[in-house]
Amino acid sequence: MTKILGIIIIILGGYLFTIGLNRQDSLVGHADSAATSVANSVDGGTRTPKHTGYMVAGGALVLVGVVISFRRSKP
Repeated sequence: MTKILGIIIIILGGYLFTIGLNRQDSLVGHADSAATSVANSVDGGTRTPKHTGYMVAGGALVLVGVVISFRRSKP
């Protein structure tokens, strides 16, 4: 059961990463990056674009899914 859950989490993480990657290459992603850069330079904040959050969350889910999938169950 845990292997199936791990595989589902890996697939979900890959999907989120792909969404972030596609958003980064789109016109919306470029506009978001530019607006974030301008806002950070105005007030010195540490904002990140949305696509970065999607990619980080997707990568984290893939890692969690791999750990869950390959963890040995207690006998």
